[in-house]
Amino acid sequence: MEPQKEQPQSGTTIGATIEGNRPLLIEIQSLVSPASYGTPQRTPTGFDHKRLNMLLAVLEKRCGFRLGQQDVFVNMAGGIFVEDPAIDLALCVSIVSSLEEIVVSDKVCFAAEIGLGGELRAVNRIDQRISEAEKLGFEEIYVSKFSVKSVDLKRLNIKVKSFSNLREVFSDLMG
Repeated sequence: MEPQKEQPQSGTTIGATIEGNRPLLIEIQSLVSPASYGTPQRTPTGFDHKRLNMLLAVLEKRCGFRLGQQDVFVNMAGGIFVEDPAIDLALCVSIVSSLEEIVVSDKVCFAAEIGLGGELRAVNRIDQRISEAEKLGFEEIYVSKFSVKSVDLKRLNIKVKSFSNLREVFSDLMG
């Protein structure tokens, strides 16, 4: 699917998920802005509300991003509902991208579950996710270091970046 915007913008990332038997790369959009009316809104479309709250708590506690007074809107583009925890990393990066007004390249995608300690957890069928990203022309994919043990990285034309926690990912992405 062709992106429907002129240029990459903050708050947008691509996550590698599995729908049935098929790997699928989907666009995640986030909008983070100061709450105007007391209690901040947490509004996911296509994603579990409780999981969003958990990921926001991890970003605040483990990474130091101040989200307590921010409205957070999240959208899985294309009307899809995603239950795959492998989308967690893409969602977290999308939220921080919007909060900090940092554009993430549209040639980068993400596939990792996030634990309560901010650790990146391995996801199933990582080789299929990486192959699909490579096939679609992505240049880099960020994954858990625990996912890549079984993947033959030498035969790939995509750069696989593996990390153990969210802080390492943000340090790499945002310098």
